[in-house]
Amino acid sequence: MFGKTNAFSGFSVNDVQKAKQFYGETLGLDVTEANGMLSLHLAGGAEVLAYPKGDQHTPATFTILNFRVEDIDTAVDELTRRGVVFQRYPGLETDEKGVFRGGGPFIAWFTDPAGNILSVLQER
Repeated sequence: MFGKTNAFSGFSVNDVQKAKQFYGETLGLDVTEANGMLSLHLAGGAEVLAYPKGDQHTPATFTILNFRVEDIDTAVDELTRRGVVFQRYPGLETDEKGVFRGGGPFIAWFTDPAGNILSVLQER
């Protein structure tokens, strides 16, 4: 039924302007705003909607966006320079940069201003 329908994903934020600055300036995505919501334009033509929930917002407890990178160390260093703080989770031992290298892709998690979880990852 929806095999040929243009679909998109979305998530909530508690402050649209902070999200716009973070996704547009810190992460360098093309971000547009309409009707009080943001469209994040990703490489390859994908689009993700960020919509306001104000005080009703609850951060996602899972990774909402994964960004594939060629070199995770370069990406982590640049994001750190831009003020991003990397998360550490119990049971997932990370190195001094916050990168988990214990199996699967190398991955480092961080959050947006609304507390939603994102990651950069490098395939091995």
